[in-house]
Amino acid sequence: MSIKNNISVFKKEIESNGCKLIAVSKTHSAEKVTEAYQAGQLIFGENKVQEMVAKWEVLPKDIEWHLIGHLQTNKVKFVVPFVSLIHSVDSQKLLEEINKQAKKVNRKINCLLQVHIAKEETKFGFSEQELIALFNSNVFPSLDSISIKGLMGMATLTSDSNQIREEFKQLKMLFNKIKSMSIPGLDMRELSMGMSADYKLAIAEGSTMVRIGTAIFGDRDYSIIKP
Repeated sequence: MSIKNNISVFKKEIESNGCKLIAVSKTHSAEKVTEAYQAGQLIFGENKVQEMVAKWEVLPKDIEWHLIGHLQTNKVKFVVPFVSLIHSVDSQKLLEEINKQAKKVNRKINCLLQVHIAKEETKFGFSEQELIALFNSNVFPSLDSISIKGLMGMATLTSDSNQIREEFKQLKMLFNKIKSMSIPGLDMRELSMGMSADYKLAIAEGSTMVRIGTAIFGDRDYSIIKP
C-alpha cells in the first residue's frame, strides 16, 4: 500500500478510538513526509534533533513536530523555537534546560514525562518514586516555561503480549494516580504509548497517542542521516 493509503487506514482506526496518530518519520525523506502530509497527516515524530530541524526548515509550517527520542541537554536549544511536544523528558536536569531555553525564545514548551516501564535497562525514564520526588521538589514550581501534558512509556521489546499489556496497564494506573493528585502545573491529558508492533494493546489500555513509523513509511532509509 502507498503512504497515502496507510495514513488513511491508520487514521481511521486510531482516531476512531479517540487516539492521536503520530507518524514517525525518522530516517524517512522530506518527500515521504510530504506525501503523508498531503494525505491529511499533520503530526510527525522524530528521534534525532538534527534530522527534525532539517525537515522543519523545508516542510510546511503547520506541521506539528513531536520529539520522541532521547534528548540531550546540549541540543534542547535547537528544538525549542518550533517543537510542539517533547515526549521523552526523562530527568529533572533536562526539564530545567528546556525551561531555560524556552524562556530565551518566549515560548511555553509542552512536554511529556517519560516513565521507565520496560524490563530493559537500555530504556530511559523516571521511576514512580522519582516522579513524586520531582513534583514535591522546590524546582518543579519554578518551571514556568514548561507545560507537562502527561506521560510517555515504551514497553519491553518482546513477543509476549501479556507482558506488554501489563506494562501499559501499570503506566495507565500511574497516569491516573498522578492526575488524581491535582498537582499545580500539571495538565494530565496525554498518555503516549504504543508503536507499530503493539499499538492495539496500547489503545486498549488507554493510550491517547500512538507512534507509528515503519507500518506507514516502509523500511527505514538510514542514508538520509548525516554522520
